[in-house]
Amino acid sequence: MVGTLAGNTAENEGKSEIRLGNTVTSKRAVVTGASSGIGRATAMQLASAGWKVVALARRRDKLIELSDQLGDACEYVVCDVTDEASTQAAVARILRGGPVKALVNCAGGAIGQDPVESCNVEDWRKMYDVNVLGTLRITQKLLPALKKAPGGGTVVVVSSTAGIEPYEGGGGYCGVKSAERVLAQTLRFEQVGQPLRVIDVSPGMVETKEFSLNRFHGDQAKADAVYAGVPNPLTGDDIAECIEWALDLPDSVDIDSIVVRPRAQASAQRVYRER
Repeated sequence: MVGTLAGNTAENEGKSEIRLGNTVTSKRAVVTGASSGIGRATAMQLASAGWKVVALARRRDKLIELSDQLGDACEYVVCDVTDEASTQAAVARILRGGPVKALVNCAGGAIGQDPVESCNVEDWRKMYDVNVLGTLRITQKLLPALKKAPGGGTVVVVSSTAGIEPYEGGGGYCGVKSAERVLAQTLRFEQVGQPLRVIDVSPGMVETKEFSLNRFHGDQAKADAVYAGVPNPLTGDDIAECIEWALDLPDSVDIDSIVVRPRAQASAQRVYRER
């Protein structure tokens, strides 16, 4: 039987809850941003590969839908990684459910594509909150448990090629993804010798249902234009396969960085489009 564990205090109600299945496995992975896009695809890929997934996101309805689809292979925790109390309560519930072998930081996104001269400062703040501070917050709290996992644990940070090469209109998003990549690299330096792998995955052009739509504040025409004419942009499933491959290598093998683009994309500025 699957059960639901709700928050213990009024202030945490609606922010943290966990759904537990009957399956017990040492391969237990926490995936943030699991309600859509790369996060959802990663949760599904890991579950199919024999992992027990703890899916984190803010949208309870999407998590319930995912958990119902994956059955005992999936637990869910309603959590806002930009909120300290929500994240702390979620981690406490995760750890009560058993050991954690991996953390996959997928929560994030872009807001706006305006020049530095006229961009919205609030958009940048929101991007830093979820992409950088959200990753930092959940990673800090789970590090002790990850290092206690049999064979050692793994932190995966899903950043972006935007963190490698800036482009016009990308000052905010490129900045936060660069910071996220540096966070992963620094953590690897600081934890060398510890039973911990740190893997940065930097996707290029990935077509998902919500990413560009959210970036352009719901403007479907602008969102569609990003991928117009591009043959076979990457999908969330493509990135999920890369993540699962890296996680399922021997614990002594650390894939420091994966940079993955569609064949039609040579760089952020050079993309082949069919007429």
